[in-house]
Order: sequence, then C-alpha cells, then structure tokens
Amino acid sequence: MAAFDPARETVRRVLCFGAHPDDLDFGASGTVAAWTRAGVEVQYCIMTDGDAGGFDPAHRGDIVAMRHEEQRGAARSVGVEQVHFLGERDGYLEPTHEVQRKIVALIRRVGPDVVLAMHPERDWTRMQRSHPDHLACGEAVTRAVYPAVENPYAYPDLQESGLEAFKLRWLWLYGGPEERQNHAVDITDTFDAKLTALRAHLSQHPDVAKMESFVRSNSESLAAAHGWGTGRLAEVFHVVEVNAADTIAGF
Repeated sequence: MAAFDPARETVRRVLCFGAHPDDLDFGASGTVAAWTRAGVEVQYCIMTDGDAGGFDPAHRGDIVAMRHEEQRGAARSVGVEQVHFLGERDGYLEPTHEVQRKIVALIRRVGPDVVLAMHPERDWTRMQRSHPDHLACGEAVTRAVYPAVENPYAYPDLQESGLEAFKLRWLWLYGGPEERQNHAVDITDTFDAKLTALRAHLSQHPDVAKMESFVRSNSESLAAAHGWGTGRLAEVFHVVEVNAADTIAGF
C-alpha cells in the first residue's frame, strides 16, 4: 500500500463524513481548511442530527435545527458550502444496508477523490473518541467504499438511476487508535479557522476556553509526535489506498 504523497496526488474533490455535528470540526477541519484554500471542493455529510447532544434543557425542542445551523456555520468558516444531513437518530446509528445505501448514493453522486470518515476501530486510550455512533459511521462508510461504491450490482437501483459505480482511490479515517495513524497534516496556518469552526457549536461547549485549550494541546502533541518543531500543529489520519494501479478486485 502506497503512502499518500501530497506532492504527487491530485485532490480535486473530497467528501467528509461525521457521525454528529462538530465531529469533523474536532477531527479534520484544519485539514479541510487547507484543502479549500488550495481550491479543493469539500462537502460534508453528517449522519445523525445530534439530537441527544447539548447541555441546556431549554434547547431540547430546538436542538436539531440549532445543530444543523451550527454545522452549516462551522463548515462555511473552513470553506465548505455543501452540508448533507442523513437524519439518523443520535445514539442509534448502525451500519445497516439502509444507511450504507444512502452513503453509496452520495459518494457516487459527488464523485470524490478522497472520502474522509471516522475510524471504525475503538481507541481504548480515550473512550470519548469511540462513541458508538463514531464507530458505526466509520464501519458504514468503510463498507460502502468497498465493495458497494464500485460494484454496479450492489444496490442495482442506484446504477439504474444513473449513479454509476466507480473506483475510489483514497479513504482517510480520523479519530482512530494511535497505532493506525500513518499520515499527518500541518494545520499551523489553518488552526485559527479550526477554532472558529468549533466555536460555532455553541450548544456543545459549556466551557469554550477549556475546549480550545484541549484542542491546541492535542494538536501540539500530534505535531511533536511526528518530530515537528515547536509551535507546529497537526491533525492525523489513517490513510488507506483503496484502489491503486495494481489493485485487483472481484467484489
């Protein structure tokens, strides 16, 4: 499996998946901002409505609309204009065929060079990273990416409706175990945009200063772990080459 080399790879379009509003902003928004500044088209897909999130009881009746709007604002702050919402219930996400079919349809419609999603493996060092919806998001997207996206006989109604199968090149996964991380992105120049995106999720942060301190410290630690100099900030991913020039797949 080849490593992802930004100098050699042409990325024109990226489709990013998160289980809840704010997942992508914690895990990948610095990288997303770097992509959009370079002219890459990035779209988001949020799989649940985040209806079980928040801290203020007064928000319960409006929480879904509130979180949708927060996510749209966060996305705009890193250059993302298109946000898709699958509408699944927060806390109940499963990698069912109904969910996978929606994912396959969206991936085929968008036609990305990179699909970015949450990691399907649990991180035992920090349980909060491995919310059941996070794992389900990663598993559903991974199952959709192979084989269904590239198999015209998977969900044949999609093929018949004009959403043709195609071979995805790259799958990027975030929020997984440290031992899976094989690619780091320097977000030093886009970190302020990442914080702006996170601040948009007002319903989720009872202590904004604590949240920002945690995110900065984590980004510094990730950069240091890759041997980068003081003051650098990073996001990390498990990058998988789904289809290389010599890949053989029989579905």
